Amino acid sequence: MDGLRPYEDADLAGCSDLWQRCGLTVWYNDPAEDLALWQRSACARIFVAPEDGRIVGTVCCGHDGHRGWLYYVAVDPERRGGGLGRQLVRKAEDWLGGQGIRKIQLMVRETNRGVLDFYAALGYASTPRAVMARWLDLPSDPPEEGPLPPDLAVAAGRDLKVNFVITFLEMTERPRLTPVPPPPRIQVALMRAHRPTVDFYRFLYHGVGADWNWWYRRQMADEELAAILEDERVEVFVLYVEGVPAGYFELDRRDAPDVDLAYFGMLPQFVGQRLGPYLLYQAIEQAWSYEPDRLTVNTNTMDHPKALPLYQKFGFQPYRQERLVMPDPRLNGVIPE
Repeated sequence: MDGLRPYEDADLAGCSDLWQRCGLTVWYNDPAEDLALWQRSACARIFVAPEDGRIVGTVCCGHDGHRGWLYYVAVDPERRGGGLGRQLVRKAEDWLGGQGIRKIQLMVRETNRGVLDFYAALGYASTPRAVMARWLDLPSDPPEEGPLPPDLAVAAGRDLKVNFVITFLEMTERPRLTPVPPPPRIQVALMRAHRPTVDFYRFLYHGVGADWNWWYRRQMADEELAAILEDERVEVFVLYVEGVPAGYFELDRRDAPDVDLAYFGMLPQFVGQRLGPYLLYQAIEQAWSYEPDRLTVNTNTMDHPKALPLYQKFGFQPYRQERLVMPDPRLNGVIPE
């Protein structure tokens, strides 16, 4: 590879081709217009990775005088796994740092969630922020069919709805599970948070659910949420890894003799470390220690795609499904896009 260098006008075709092959362009993104806009700005830079006359990597970065942003981080599919992506991100970080920028942010589309682990390995973390947007001028007419992001739906005058399917699952007897140990060489601790503060609970709920459209308790008033958390029949167990909160589960015994696994999940930084199965095993064991008639849980098609098969693997059986259509909570900033 020839090394990283600033973008040149002759790189337009190579960048456009790379972005299309990486799935980074959509109908409202014109690569030529985006690149020209960055080129005109003193607060932005584009870096490319050329190799044998082709562009095999790009990163676009810029700042608003306060925060830096990364865009179009792309690596040729045939060149992935060799550290080029890391080089590109660090190159952008070095330039932004040289401009006096202390914090860098980026946004990941729903269709590109596979890159989350890549950014997490570089020290980036999901933050519980609602991202709101308004189009001053749509670049072209949106397609007639298919869902649109909330900002585009509003700009196009669409009725903003979400369709999803809830699957309800149950266990009617205690499963005979092989104990699931924590991953080796990782110090873990599972502790019940007795009457957790609303702020701490929101940190857990937002951190675990931000990527999966968890919205219901976001719109709850603090007083309403506090009343739930102060009920002794509602138990929140927090998993700590090396002293840091990594995930949690919540058991609801208010409908005894049934117990409901109301919430369960890992913070994104700890996904992929085999901690999820360990935490779910602990949740099931804790729930059955109360000898309920049954243990229930539900998940929906906006959740992590591995949630349903994981529950079934541990012995939960589906018993009902519901298809719902509702106003998209992202319209009012209840959940981040």
